[in-house]
Amino acid sequence: MTLSMVSWGVAWANAKIVSNYFDFHDLVFLRFLFGALSLLPFILYTKNNISFKLEYVKYIVPASVMFLLYNMSFFMGTHYGDAGKGAVFATTTNPIITFILMAIITRKISKSDLVGIVAGFIGGILIMDVFRSGFANMFTQENIYFPICSVLWGIVTIMVSYAQRKVPAIQFIFYCYLFTAIISAPFTDISYYEVSHLDTSFYLNFFMVAIASMAFGTSVYMYATNIIGPVKSSVFIFSVPFIALISAYLILGEDIKLSTILGGIVCISSIFIVNKNKGN
Repeated sequence: MTLSMVSWGVAWANAKIVSNYFDFHDLVFLRFLFGALSLLPFILYTKNNISFKLEYVKYIVPASVMFLLYNMSFFMGTHYGDAGKGAVFATTTNPIITFILMAIITRKISKSDLVGIVAGFIGGILIMDVFRSGFANMFTQENIYFPICSVLWGIVTIMVSYAQRKVPAIQFIFYCYLFTAIISAPFTDISYYEVSHLDTSFYLNFFMVAIASMAFGTSVYMYATNIIGPVKSSVFIFSVPFIALISAYLILGEDIKLSTILGGIVCISSIFIVNKNKGN
């Protein structure tokens, strides 16, 4: 899970770069196509039998649609908005949204979960330097996609957790990636000119977005939600803001402050608070 969060944190900066090469619809299609294809060697190596039942459809289709909407918002946000700060906002508020939704569904609230969520939120506030800049800039026309990402991913996390109780985890992940690629295909318009002008920068950054972040990072996260639950898995996302801002500093040249370091420490502590029970 730690490595998957690293891949996610770096991907926000990578996404801003690859969005200069293709349209958002094209990037979503390519991301999920290569994400699905890259899972095939793993499936064959582990000798997982690929099966399909009609009842899987009611779990795969809704999750795939949410994946499509989330990734559209993801690429549009990183292209038009501030990738570093947007990643911090989305990944700081997402575990809170997941926690609230699960509390409504299950009508149960764990004390350690609540303390950890609050700690993670405080860490996120420190990283975002809210006391100076506030939350308002995240709701401008350029950055509005990040709050949308936060809400959508909270819904995705819960849907994935419940769906994997009915569909084998690896198969569910593969089918979701494949079906998302299929439903996004009609909206793509990739030309030979675009492909012929791709350079090393695109390939390196697209590898991080599609293979490292999607095929590895998202797959591990989805698998983990079935084992430790939506709240405990989503709280790992609190580490992403710290990673995202550091990667934005290294890749995009965005500023990094002392509050970022302090907030990162608090966010990482929140992960240990929520997952401190034996077996986690």
